[in-house]
Amino acid sequence: MALRIRVLLENHKGTGADKSLKARPGLSLLVEDESTSVLFDTGPDGSFMQNALAMGIDLSDVSAVVLSHGHYDHCGGVPWLPDNCRVICHPDIARERYAAMTFLGITRKIKKLSCEVDYSRYRMMYTRDPLPIGENFIWSGEIPVVAPEAYGIFGGHDAEPDSILDEGVLIYQSTKGLVIITGCGHRGIANIVRHCQNITGIKRIYALVGGFHLRCASPFTLWRVRRFLQEQKPEKLCGCHCTGAWGRLWLPEITAPATGDVLRF
Repeated sequence: MALRIRVLLENHKGTGADKSLKARPGLSLLVEDESTSVLFDTGPDGSFMQNALAMGIDLSDVSAVVLSHGHYDHCGGVPWLPDNCRVICHPDIARERYAAMTFLGITRKIKKLSCEVDYSRYRMMYTRDPLPIGENFIWSGEIPVVAPEAYGIFGGHDAEPDSILDEGVLIYQSTKGLVIITGCGHRGIANIVRHCQNITGIKRIYALVGGFHLRCASPFTLWRVRRFLQEQKPEKLCGCHCTGAWGRLWLPEITAPATGDVLRF
């Protein structure tokens, strides 16, 4: 086995997937090589765990759990994790956050995007910096962005913009290049790729897998992303979750992994 990614939860079910599997808006992936297994995100609730059991997967002995960022559709399933498991994430993972709308200078909360989780049950490793996981995996830490876009606000009375500074990605260093696994891509695919190249010293991108946050992107943004990916020439492009049908329409040779699918690299 080189690298295997099993889709425990995604917005849709894969073709021919077992009828017992549940699809929910969110993402949860089990990423494994010969020596290390990483659970990447947990979806919005315990559905990822139910699907894992239906797929014959035991999550009790994974090397680490990585949480990409603090939105409920990525860390809402944390309460279903076994006690004392190792969880890697940014220190801001638990900040209260909301989708918001501003009208006539007044900002109002629309929907809560975070969830309340008792992280004291786990062996938490909070870090803003890159962190190796086993021999070939790396947690990216914070992804620098020159002009970050706000995706909502934090809780509190000052309506502080939330640019998802806590978002990180999982990097796998293969002999063919980097496999970059994203939760939502809020920080921008180009920024994510460049950061991963900088911290590993590896320029070749073998695959991009996960959410690219393009479902509501403007044609100009999609054109820029497509042009960037054409320059990078990844061999495999697997966009799911928040990538959206609109985003995939602009990207050549992209596939859409879904609940129950197994990817091999």
